[in-house]
Amino acid sequence: MSVVRPMMNRDSQFFWDGTAVGELRIPKCNACGALRFPPGPACQSCEAYDRGYQVAAGTGTVYSYVVHRHPPVPGKELPIVIAIIDLDEGVRMVGEVVGPAAEEIEIGTRLRIDYHRIDDDLTLPVWRTDS
Repeated sequence: MSVVRPMMNRDSQFFWDGTAVGELRIPKCNACGALRFPPGPACQSCEAYDRGYQVAAGTGTVYSYVVHRHPPVPGKELPIVIAIIDLDEGVRMVGEVVGPAAEEIEIGTRLRIDYHRIDDDLTLPVWRTDS
């Protein structure tokens, strides 16, 4: 069974290029230095189109989460824990938490990034408890 593939475009390609080499790349405005997530064409702080990125440490804290139990998701075994993660750099991103049982995750849990290589064209970021 294949996985649901994320949409990749010119605004997000740098992110997927980063996951392929084990880097969590966070969009950074080259004009004002603001970090943000998700990627997009213009800076939300100064509206400049001068985009770059910063490689994040890959650590953060669960801000919120859900446990997805139904319906089935192609290529995934249920339940799936999906969290909003407060990255140590100050931005939030959504990610799948793998490893611990769904009952072990709670708001404030420390996480670290890991990478799940699907094939030559796709490496997905996943999150694990930081223990």
